Amino acid sequence: MSALNLAAFRATPLVREPFEYLVVPGFLQPRALAAIHGTFPAVKGPGSFPLAELTYGPDFAALMDELQGPAVRAAFEEKFKIDLRGRPTMVTVRGQSQVSDGKIHTDALSKLITVLIYMNPKWENPGGRLRLLRSADDLDDVITEVPPEEGTLLAFRRSDNSWHGHKPFVGPRRVIQMNWVTDGWVVRRELGRHRVSAWVKRLLTLGWRRGRVAAL
Repeated sequence: MSALNLAAFRATPLVREPFEYLVVPGFLQPRALAAIHGTFPAVKGPGSFPLAELTYGPDFAALMDELQGPAVRAAFEEKFKIDLRGRPTMVTVRGQSQVSDGKIHTDALSKLITVLIYMNPKWENPGGRLRLLRSADDLDDVITEVPPEEGTLLAFRRSDNSWHGHKPFVGPRRVIQMNWVTDGWVVRRELGRHRVSAWVKRLLTLGWRRGRVAAL
């Protein structure tokens, strides 16, 4: 059975100003949440990790297949009035938030549609709540604020004024991000960038450990 509530997605009106977006609480079916939580990737550090770099179980894999399938693409094409045929998807996963996360930005030009699906229990912290914004320099100039509670979807069309960010939060914050992007080169570039970053982090960690041993 489907883990997605596409009927709720289709029934939710698209907000068009100041940029196109919609928020769908309950986009993931309640009956699917426990299984997805149980097979969610073990993301131990901050940052976004491509699917190819992660290990996860069958229920999470089934969710990824469904998200990147033709029914979801058709639903987004209809909602945003955009042709996504031939546009690849890029999926990343976050598991931890750090104090530097949440700075105001609009997403890269190579991203056409951004989809965020949150996977956290009831969220009571004032930080970590994504805010869609009217400006690039005021985190309190809020269009809407989205608590990152499990099953909630936020999707928007990338534009020059699709500003968003959140107040700082440090700790577990599970987010699945999917983007339709302009071409396959974007996906390959991002995967390569992450692999280089991970390699540098491993070298720095190894150097720090060797330094500690030498100091003992």
